[in-house]
Amino acid sequence: MSETRAERKSETRTETTSEAGDRNASDQAYEAEMDAYRAAGEARAMALGNRGPIRYNADGSLADDIVEAYWRCGFYVFEDVIGQDELADIERDVRDMLDRAPLEPGGKVDRHGRPALASDGKGGGVAMVRPLSDPIGGTDRNNGRHPAKMHEPKPPSDAPEWVPQVIGGSLQFSDAALRLYAHPDLLRVAAAFNGDDFSPFNEVIFIKEPGLGGSVAWHQDGTTHWDTPKFHKGSHGFNFMAQLYGCNAANGLWVVPGSHMAQADIKGWCDEAGSDRLPNAVPMLCKPGDVGITNRQAVHGSFANTSRDWRVTINFGFHPRASVVGARGNGIHAPGSEHIIYDEARVRDRSRVLGLAIEARRQRFPDESPYAYGPLEGQSFVWDDAARESLRGYNKLDLGI
Repeated sequence: MSETRAERKSETRTETTSEAGDRNASDQAYEAEMDAYRAAGEARAMALGNRGPIRYNADGSLADDIVEAYWRCGFYVFEDVIGQDELADIERDVRDMLDRAPLEPGGKVDRHGRPALASDGKGGGVAMVRPLSDPIGGTDRNNGRHPAKMHEPKPPSDAPEWVPQVIGGSLQFSDAALRLYAHPDLLRVAAAFNGDDFSPFNEVIFIKEPGLGGSVAWHQDGTTHWDTPKFHKGSHGFNFMAQLYGCNAANGLWVVPGSHMAQADIKGWCDEAGSDRLPNAVPMLCKPGDVGITNRQAVHGSFANTSRDWRVTINFGFHPRASVVGARGNGIHAPGSEHIIYDEARVRDRSRVLGLAIEARRQRFPDESPYAYGPLEGQSFVWDDAARESLRGYNKLDLGI
């Protein structure tokens, strides 16, 4: 990765003549159609009125217009959340993690011949995909929640066999990601939408490398409560999506506004559209340091990154506690959890990470007022090397619903 965020944001991958020749007529036509689709999507996105800084009412609650826009659209873009020092911390950790990534799925060494990230099997890891591919769409993976396959452009002739797409269990590999997890304004937002006793979910880092990053087929995250009395417009929680370099219509997430209110016929929508370009979807447009919040019930996905821009998204989510306690795990985020009924003890054990994150953030930003997470009231946490080591494998307790 490049030395600075500015260099990385502006870094381009120049296509050679041979690479241009590799692109077949179908891909060229698809890109032309995508240019028009992106432009129209950007215009729709900017007209939604669902972006701006985190603001509060006089009583300290989240600003009413933010709450209204989030529930109306199913997502919101919080602008200018992460400061420059914190972005620099995150970038250093991301560079290190990518440098330590395996060369293939399940690989044991990195490009330097060292043991690869998470190759010891203790927890977390790097999910790899073929360049510009969609390995999940149209399959029964992830409980079949990705029913339609995305277009797969032809990769450049010099593309590697595999590229990283997701770093799972990221808080055990990055102190900076752990500290961001405890950002007090973001946790206040979590409480506003999920209640003061909100529950942890899952944390990953999404990587979309220029000209190589794979797609994520259209889907709705929630799997547990659609047909139960617990279903409501926020019953499956949300994800924060913090942007290191920003994101645009070519490399970013796309969301169908308002689609969080009911289970969607995604395959039918794609069939009706005649392609993977859902006509009502909009891109999440962010600058470096912006943080998107997306309802997990909203239809969302991302196209293969044929652009010249990196996207690195620090992703972490939270649930309403009432949606988690008594629910059966979905088996997606923690293997074997489909055989488990989540109880208060499981939620308490998984919440320990948040206590460590709050203490780690307090040490890095001592002038900031830490968030007081009610379910951990009365407990004390120490952040040191032993605590860092204790995080290995924490993601095996992820609470997927």
